[in-house]
This record gives sequence, C-alpha cells and structure tokens, in this order.
Amino acid sequence: MTKKKNRPGRIDRKLARWGLIFVAPSIAFFSVFSFYPIGMAFYTSLFKKNLLSLKRPDFIGLKNYIYLFGSSDFWNSVEATFVFALGTFLPLLIASLMLAAFIMSISKARRFFQMAYYSPAVISSVVSAAIWLLIFDPRGLGNQWVNAILQTPGIDNRWLADSTMVRLSTMIVYFWKYIGYFVIIFISGLANIPRSMYEAAEIDGATGWAVFWKITFPLLKPTVVLVSIMSMLQCLKTFSTQYLFTQSGAPQGPINVITLNIYNTGIRDFRIGRASAMSIILFSIMLFFTWLQFRTSKSDEVNY
Repeated sequence: MTKKKNRPGRIDRKLARWGLIFVAPSIAFFSVFSFYPIGMAFYTSLFKKNLLSLKRPDFIGLKNYIYLFGSSDFWNSVEATFVFALGTFLPLLIASLMLAAFIMSISKARRFFQMAYYSPAVISSVVSAAIWLLIFDPRGLGNQWVNAILQTPGIDNRWLADSTMVRLSTMIVYFWKYIGYFVIIFISGLANIPRSMYEAAEIDGATGWAVFWKITFPLLKPTVVLVSIMSMLQCLKTFSTQYLFTQSGAPQGPINVITLNIYNTGIRDFRIGRASAMSIILFSIMLFFTWLQFRTSKSDEVNY
C-alpha cells in the first residue's frame, strides 16, 4: 500500500486556508471599526439629517456634495488643510531624515538624543497644544525667544492673532510633536543597512555626500515612502491643535481645516449629512495622495 503524495496545489490551498484563519481577526476588526464606519458615512452623506432630530432623514442624493463644491467655506477649509500639510509635511520629512542620519553618525549620547527627540511623541495632541498655547502667549517664551534673536525687546509677534502667524504656530506644534516619531522610524531603516557597504565605499574613497546619495538614500527608499505617507496622512487629518487654538481666541478662518469644519458642521450645527459628505471627500483626498505616492515611488525591490 503506497502513500499518496501531496500535490503542490493541495499544499497551496492548505497554506491559503491557514493564512485566511490567521488574518480573519484583523479583517473582522477593520470591518467593524474602519470599513463599516466609512460605508455608513457615505450612506449618511446622501441624506439631509439633523443630528438631534428624531425625524426620518430625507434622501437628497448627491446634493450635499454639490453644495460643498459650491461653498466658499468648504474651499477655504481645503486651502487651510493643504497649506498646513505642505508647510508641515516637507519640513518633517527632510528634518527627520537629517536628524536620524546625524544620530546614527555619532557614537556617544545616541540613546539620549533618541529619547530626547521621541519624548514629545508620547504626549497627547491636546497637551501639546496646551503647552504651546502658553509659549505663544504675549508674555510667553515664544515672544521672548524671537525678540532675543532679533534684538526687538517688547514686540508682540501675535502668534495667535495674525492669520499668517497662527498658521505658522500650528505647524510648529505638529513639527515639534511628531518629528521624534519619524526620526525613530528613519533610525530603524538606517540600522538595517549593512555596515559592509559603507566600508566598501570608504575603501573606494567616496565622500560623505556621495555615500548618502549613492548608498544610504536608495536603500532607505522604502522607509522614506513609509514616513512620507504617514506624515502626509497625519497632516491631512489634523484637528486637535486647530480646535484648541480657535477655542482660545485664535481666528478660525486661516486654520479652519477640513476636520475642524467637519466637527463644527456635524456637532455644532447638527448637519450630520453634510459633515459626512466632507468626511468622504477628505477620505478620498487621503486615498488619492497615498496612491500617488506609491505610484511615483514605485521601484524594484531593494536588495542589499
């Protein structure tokens, strides 16, 4: 009596079945907490619904979207979101990469710098905004530092009053909070690059910049793409800093990002259908830019 040999197809089906079993909890989790809310938000966006009303909502189709695309207030939120994202995303990406390269180049106090840069990331966004509200106070450290550098004692730079300065203030808060988080990710990527490649470059007489552009940056490209997408999404969905700043008296127009507009429309004005439509538009923007970054950074697999 001979044993039947397992065919490759049977083994593949068995592995696929076990793979599905292991990923089923994650699929269920995302279905309940991500996919279902997205679907419900799109469904709600097709209705004219008051958040506090028990009346049956009226189906209006795409009228919420049509209203938003013709609303100057919504386009102001789009502008505020993109100004904030561009002003924060690019400095975060460049500065975190440079700081990670600097930390990896030193041998002493490396752990200290890692902890020092990462420590703001463990603070909640609300606490971070509250700290910087004190710094941006007319009598706070923000004016003192700038006046000491520019030799302009007693000048109020209006961090929370001027439209340009309040935008800059929110960018500074996000930059301070999240740069350490992305520095740690870059350090992890740099640590995975084999030391032998740098030794070979040193033997060939390569300079520091040549080593960075010819070895470090190409091999770090997957990490750069990861940090780029994460930082971009973090900037597009910003909310807490802008909310606390406006509650403290800062002008709302320059920092009325889409998420803040969603909150005010849905929670303050009770127009949950219109707020859901804005949520779907923001989700579509984030999805598009994520796809665009994957598309533009698409390359062969990195091998050491």
